[in-house]
Amino acid sequence: MSDDHNRLSVFKTYKLYVGGKFPRSESGRVYEVTDSRDKWLANAPLSSRKDARDAVVAARKAFGGWSGATAYLRGQILYRVAEMMEGRRGQFVREVADAEGLSKSKAVEVVEAAVDRWVWYAGWTDKVSQVLGGANPVSGPFFNLSTPEPTGVVAVVAPQESSLLGLVSVLAPVIATGNTAVVVASEKAPLPALSLAEVLATSDVPGGVVNILSGRTAEIATPLAAHQDVNALDLTGAGPELARDLEVAAADNLKRVVRPQGADGVDWSADPGTGRLTAFLETKTVWHPTGSLGVSGSAY
Repeated sequence: MSDDHNRLSVFKTYKLYVGGKFPRSESGRVYEVTDSRDKWLANAPLSSRKDARDAVVAARKAFGGWSGATAYLRGQILYRVAEMMEGRRGQFVREVADAEGLSKSKAVEVVEAAVDRWVWYAGWTDKVSQVLGGANPVSGPFFNLSTPEPTGVVAVVAPQESSLLGLVSVLAPVIATGNTAVVVASEKAPLPALSLAEVLATSDVPGGVVNILSGRTAEIATPLAAHQDVNALDLTGAGPELARDLEVAAADNLKRVVRPQGADGVDWSADPGTGRLTAFLETKTVWHPTGSLGVSGSAY
């Protein structure tokens, strides 16, 4: 029998997450990921512009089914993500500790907060329409009703320093409200995001609802910002100069843009509130005549 002390470790091969699958980068490139002490941890895929375009195609394909799913079902699926993360707690604690230079006890707090964040947003999926929608008072024989609807495909630049809790805090509200997402993981600490992809793949999240890319933030985010089929941008993890460039790139068509607000100084453990839930929603208003005007109506 072989001596366990002489056994070679099996190093994990990290991959992208696009359309519910785990491809290598189209370019075949990788880059070294190191811990806070500059010790090598793994090779991560270095995504190309082609990978970004493929992710947008996957997100668009998944949008109809995900936005059309019941809010209750979306909540159940997000809760399942929390369950699966809880089951892999030890792995995430190690990866977060390495990525962010935290003690084990502090990393445990971060992972537990990330799990709780999924639960928080899972509980909101079937309540958003009640809070933001409703009947509007109008002068005339009409019903006037407003209801929130998802914006579409959202490109998310994840926080650079908060590799897991910050990531979950910006991703969960996007998909909780029926959008699909293309995520640019933290450039310096992508491993927790790439491991989160494995959780999403086994948590009943339909393929394409979340797509996760790793690599050089500017190289991936620029084609996403300019992409005509991306409906919104969350620039939380982009620095001031990059954020300005991405806003310029996004100006070729109508996009909703959430600008960074000192992302790496944010206390991601604080109560998230509802701001991010409402950031990528549009309001549809329906007018419906009453009384003798008949039963036909219009929406705009």
